[in-house]
Amino acid sequence: MVKLHFVASPAEEARTALGQLRARYNDVGARDAEIIIALGGDGFMLQTLHTFLGQGRAIYGMNLGTVGFLMNSFAVDGLEQRLAVAEAAQLHPLRMRAASDHKNEEALAFNEVSLLRQTRQTAKIRILVDGKIRINELVCDGILVSTPAGSTAYNLSAHGPILPIDADLLALTPISAFRPRRWRGALLPHRAQIRFEILEADKRPVSAVADNFEVRNVTAVNVAEDRSISVTMLFDAGHSLSERVVREQFLD
Repeated sequence: MVKLHFVASPAEEARTALGQLRARYNDVGARDAEIIIALGGDGFMLQTLHTFLGQGRAIYGMNLGTVGFLMNSFAVDGLEQRLAVAEAAQLHPLRMRAASDHKNEEALAFNEVSLLRQTRQTAKIRILVDGKIRINELVCDGILVSTPAGSTAYNLSAHGPILPIDADLLALTPISAFRPRRWRGALLPHRAQIRFEILEADKRPVSAVADNFEVRNVTAVNVAEDRSISVTMLFDAGHSLSERVVREQFLD
């Protein structure tokens, strides 16, 4: 059998499931595992992807959280059979480079990079794509850049488009745009180099978030897909990530 290592979120249900699976299957530990079994919700899956990034291990999630879009259903029985026929999805993260008055920081995001206003005042953001100014001043609550994998998450809630997994596109989606009032975002090629410049940063502070990593009081943020990095996620046969994304477009 393939070598497994089980990890779980702190939630009581996930910890109980962890004990059940370890009682049934051998846990070889993180160092020797070929597949990581993640027990929790989508947030814990993102955490697991970051934890095992660059280690060459496939990640198979079981939903013990709320939404579970990135997860498979939970069951103790039949895990070997499910893994044997699982369908793989390769994901590439966004790399965020955020500058503030005091330092520059980098982080990766498998779902999205979002810029959000920090106070009651709207943010003012200049948007450049491949070095060319596309919007000189966006007045908004924020803006985000989403990967196809993340397009059904925050991006969809902000009325952004759902992207097929193999679309080679990024979604640029405003959050409560006030001006230009009718701008609803853009679809960009995955090679696009996106830069956000914060206008009136002292008066209208903005934070930048890459998945769960936040940088506050940013002055400029650069975002681009990093194709040199990939992770493999496993999904039950007939329930691939690509199928889930397509199905999501036909839900009420």
